[in-house]
Amino acid sequence: MSAMPRTHIDFMKWRKVGLVLSTVANLIALISLFTQGLNYSIEFTGGTVVELAYKQAPDLNDIREKLAHSPFGSSIVQNFGSPQDVLLRLPPSHDKNAKQASAADFTTELMKVLPPGAEVRRVDFVGPQVGEELAEQGIMATAIALFGILIYVMARFTFKFSVGAIVATVHDVLVIMGFFSISRMNFDLTALAAVLAILGYSLNDTVVIFDRIRENFRSMRKAEPIEIMNVSLNQTLSRTITTHLVTLITVLSLVFLGGEMIRSFSIALVIGIFVGTYSSIYVASAMTLALGASRKDLLPVQKEGVAIDDRP
Repeated sequence: MSAMPRTHIDFMKWRKVGLVLSTVANLIALISLFTQGLNYSIEFTGGTVVELAYKQAPDLNDIREKLAHSPFGSSIVQNFGSPQDVLLRLPPSHDKNAKQASAADFTTELMKVLPPGAEVRRVDFVGPQVGEELAEQGIMATAIALFGILIYVMARFTFKFSVGAIVATVHDVLVIMGFFSISRMNFDLTALAAVLAILGYSLNDTVVIFDRIRENFRSMRKAEPIEIMNVSLNQTLSRTITTHLVTLITVLSLVFLGGEMIRSFSIALVIGIFVGTYSSIYVASAMTLALGASRKDLLPVQKEGVAIDDRP
């Protein structure tokens, strides 16, 4: 039998409260996504990317204000490589005019707005069709990942466990997407990469817990399913806290030191770590328990003429 847990927290006592909170959070996220959507970055909407080089590090906030009060509109301004290199992501509202004019005319108009002393190294136009293709591919990648998770968990455990894992994974995605929708933070390719990373991260934590639940179902034959769930969660608690704490420290360093370019990526990861930890307990495990998971679900398939020992 597995070692007794060091803690004795009754996690499943609050499973109904957890499911209600998760449902409310998902509904809020869905309402926000349907009413105002995501604040897509230039990779998805199209626009203009301009790379500049200054002799001295410019004030990025000053550049943002100058662009916001110009025909170019509010733009993403961030360092690229070094403090002297600046990357501008101009919204698609100016893209049509930029294409009609020559590259030289576009650069001339832009230089009138920006602080003096900039050297234009690169000007790229991203069409809306490219953005639509990226958005479709991102949705497809997420769907394929979810389908892969369903197949993997079904093969490793049972259908009831796979449903719990899928519901928890969808929950994590909705919460992260809802945060970007409500906060109006730019949703770019790095944020999409973070969402896909969180799918794997959350699934890993869920599978570790499910493995322990399976072991305890087979060894603790007289215990009720709810007791087995609590014991398993307590036994994996120290591993969960240690792993997530170390990961969180690393990700927080990206938030504060990584710069504007990976801001969306790092913030999405921070949210995903907290949400993934919560969902592994109060969504995946609680949903599996609600579906009536029992020891019989995890017993080996009985061969013909061979009785399965079910003695205590």
